[in-house]
Amino acid sequence: MANGKLQSCGTVLRPGPNAGEVGRRDLLYRFGQGIGSIAFTSLLAGDGLLAAESGGPDPLAPKKQQVPAKAKSVIFLFMSGAPGQMDTFDPKPKLRELHGQPITRKYGSLEKRIYVGSPFEFARHGKSGMEISEIFPHLAKRADDIAVIRAMHTSAEAHTTATFFMNTGETIPGSPSMGAWTVFGLGTENQNLPAFVVLPDLRGGVFGGSINWGSGYLPAYYQGTLINSVGDPIVDLQPSEGVTREQQQRNLTLLNELNASQLGTQPNNPHLLTRIKNYELAFRMQAAVPECLDLAKESQATRDLYGLDDKQTEPMARKCLMARRLVERGVRFVQIFSDGWDSHENIAREHRNRGLETDKPVAALLTDLKQRGLLDQTLVVWGGEFGRTADNSMDFFRSGPGRDHNQNAMVMWMAGAGVKGGTVVGQTDELGIRCAENVYHTHDMHATMLRLLGLDDMRLTYYHSGRFKRLTNLGGKLIKEILV
Repeated sequence: MANGKLQSCGTVLRPGPNAGEVGRRDLLYRFGQGIGSIAFTSLLAGDGLLAAESGGPDPLAPKKQQVPAKAKSVIFLFMSGAPGQMDTFDPKPKLRELHGQPITRKYGSLEKRIYVGSPFEFARHGKSGMEISEIFPHLAKRADDIAVIRAMHTSAEAHTTATFFMNTGETIPGSPSMGAWTVFGLGTENQNLPAFVVLPDLRGGVFGGSINWGSGYLPAYYQGTLINSVGDPIVDLQPSEGVTREQQQRNLTLLNELNASQLGTQPNNPHLLTRIKNYELAFRMQAAVPECLDLAKESQATRDLYGLDDKQTEPMARKCLMARRLVERGVRFVQIFSDGWDSHENIAREHRNRGLETDKPVAALLTDLKQRGLLDQTLVVWGGEFGRTADNSMDFFRSGPGRDHNQNAMVMWMAGAGVKGGTVVGQTDELGIRCAENVYHTHDMHATMLRLLGLDDMRLTYYHSGRFKRLTNLGGKLIKEILV
C-alpha cells in the first residue's frame, strides 16, 4: 500500500420533495462507497499510516526506507536567479566564436539579439578532467567529488513558477516541497531540531516566498523552518524576560492537556495534532538550536576553510557551516538560498561576484563533510531554477552582455552519498541552447534524490483531492550515470 492519507469524500444531503428519503441508486452508491472506505481505512491503519493523526506515534519519528538507501540527509544549494550553464560547467567554444554577431529570433517579440560568448575561461580539473569555469577555483579542486548533469531541462522559465517547480514539482503553489516530502517519507533523527531547515539569503526574498518550503497538502509538521544565519536564528525562540523554563513547562503541560481533550473528540484533525507537536518542538528547540548554531565553537582552521572571516564569503560561509552542523546532528533536509544569479546584463561582473561569494564556502562544505566522514551519508545538490540563453538583447549587450531565461537547457551537480564523483552526464547542442544527449528533466532529478535517500518516488504518495499525489507527478527516471 502506498503511503497516504484517506480524505473525506462524503456526499451532502439536499432536501427534495420528499425530504429525508434516499433514492435506490443513491443508497447503493453510498453503501458501496462506505464499504470501500472502511476497507481502505483498515489497510492504512494496518500499515500504521493513520496512527499519527489519532495521537499515536510521533509523525516525525524515523521511518523505514522503501528501498536501500545511500543518503541520510540532503543539503540543497539553491542558486536563485539561475546560473548560466555555459558560464559554469558547460563550456561552449563555438559560442565564443560567435560572440557579438547579431541574430534575429522570437523572444517574446521579434527583436534584434546578439550572441554572447562566455567571458570566463574553462580548464580541466581532477583525475576526471572535468571542465569547470574560472569563477570556481576552489570547487574545481573537488572536481572528482561532484557529478555534473549538463543535459537538464525544466517546465517553466519565469522565476516564480520555475522556482515552485524546482522545489515542489509543480508550477503553481499548493504542493509540498521536496524537503517536506523527504521528511514525510523518512521522519527525522533529532527530535530537538526541525527536520527541515531553510537558510535564506538575507539580501532579498525567494521567488514565491515560503511556499517553496511549505508542506502543501501534507500535515504542517513536515514544512520547513526558516532559520536566520545572522542575529536571532528564529524570531521569539527564547521566552520573554522573567519567564522561567519551569513556568514554560507548566504552561505547555496545561496547553497540551486542553488540546488533548479536544483531540479526543477530533482524532482525525491534523491541524490540532500539528499544533501540539509544534509547541513541544519549539520548547525543545530553545536549548538545541542555539547550541547547534554556535559557530564560535569552531576552530580557526575551520573558519579559514569556509572563509568565515572574509566579508565577501562570510554570508555563504556561515550558511554552509550551519548546514554541516545541522546534518551532523540528524537534520534531514537543509536548503540554502544564494541570491543574485539573474544576470540579464553584465554577466561577466555579476557571475564573477557570485563565484567569489559562494565558491570557497561550497568547496569547504564538501571538504569538511568528507573529512568528518559525513559526505558518504549526505547528498549535496547545486543548481538554480532554469538555464540561460546563448544570446542577449541589443540593449543589454551595449550596457554589458548578459543572458535571458531558458527552460530547455540548464546544469546541476550532485555530490556525496551514492554519487559517482568526477562524472559528466549528457550534452547540450553546440551553443548550449537545448539538451541533445542523455536528457533529463527536473522530475528525474527529484526521483534520483529520493532514491538515494531510500525512497521510491512512485511509492512515496499522499492521497489528496481524489488521487494519490507525488513529488514527481507521473514519475521520474533515475539518472543512473551518476549513481555508484
